[in-house]
Amino acid sequence: MTRSLRRAGAAALAAVAVSALAWPIYGRAAFLESVAILAPLGVATVLLAELIASRRARVRGLQRQLGALAVLAVAQLAVAVALFAALMFVSNHDAFFMALAAGYAALIALAAAQLVARRTLSDLGEVRRALAQVAAGSRQVQIPAPGVDELASLATDVEATIDKVAAEERARRELIASVSHDLRTPLTTLRLIAEGLEDGIFEPERTREQLAVMSTHVRALGALIDDLFELSRLEAGDIRWSMERVALDELVSDTIEAMRPQADASQVAIRAELDLGTVARGNPEQLQRVLFNLIQNAIRHTPADGSVVIRGGPVPGRGVQIEVADSGHGIHPEVRQRIFEPFVQGPSRVAGENGSAGLGLAIARAIIDAHGGAIWLADVGPGTHIRFSLPYA
Repeated sequence: MTRSLRRAGAAALAAVAVSALAWPIYGRAAFLESVAILAPLGVATVLLAELIASRRARVRGLQRQLGALAVLAVAQLAVAVALFAALMFVSNHDAFFMALAAGYAALIALAAAQLVARRTLSDLGEVRRALAQVAAGSRQVQIPAPGVDELASLATDVEATIDKVAAEERARRELIASVSHDLRTPLTTLRLIAEGLEDGIFEPERTREQLAVMSTHVRALGALIDDLFELSRLEAGDIRWSMERVALDELVSDTIEAMRPQADASQVAIRAELDLGTVARGNPEQLQRVLFNLIQNAIRHTPADGSVVIRGGPVPGRGVQIEVADSGHGIHPEVRQRIFEPFVQGPSRVAGENGSAGLGLAIARAIIDAHGGAIWLADVGPGTHIRFSLPYA
């Protein structure tokens, strides 16, 4: 109510301002007569427009609302012309042509308002249809809304929102695929060992060894489940790891033994070539996660009868350096520059059987970065050579 009164007052002040133009030309009486005609018309028009706006739910459709406002404006014009004609005591001839001109102007105004309303509703209809397509599952949506007005901006914003939704859905699908990949490998190894223990194919002195391997994979499964949460924390710099001296030769040896069943199943030879006594500063569990990811990728991308070699030792100027090298076909040139980004992947050992969303290398990079080290794809061949460095202990 207060807002309506303020707008009515503004309309009355506008009438006074417009009528003031008559004072210098026709005197004070003309000014007062103009105010007496325009002010009531302006206040009445504003109040009726407020009523239409507040009751627009009853005036269904934007086109009807705009039409009602146009009729209100035309009615105001007609009343003003009639009152001024009567005030000026013009002849019937003059009054007729004044009304004719005002009527023509009103018709043109109504037609223009209808045209603008139709085009506005058409643009809104395109936005509405696009949202309906999104609700039906489509993500390849374009909204034809030409121009640079607010509706064009709305269409651009809606398209950007749809693209964002599509990107988030792709990321979610890739996330699920990545989780499946990261869990499948240790579960497969555990299943193979469990079946071997059930069938009694292991010698008694190797049973304890296989149980230790199973224990390693169980711990790895728990770590893999946390990988996605850990990746976001790592990228945000929110880490709470304890750093200690890590004997890398022992850590690599333990990881290789845990991965050997998978390597044997893929007919891939795996071995280590490390300097004994190589010690770095880091968190052993997180560094083992890096090794798991790199070795898993290497085995998966290596053809049968190929090999995976883990090398390491101190390097002047780089601290301690570890390399995981395979004899596969290498990384495709199109993804070499993006291989450490989340969900980027290259061709697998068997075409169409990758099973990975490319999260492992992103996690490895985040962990190494958090250790103050570096990880990169070495430009050597054949095969793929991924290296990372860590600070000295």
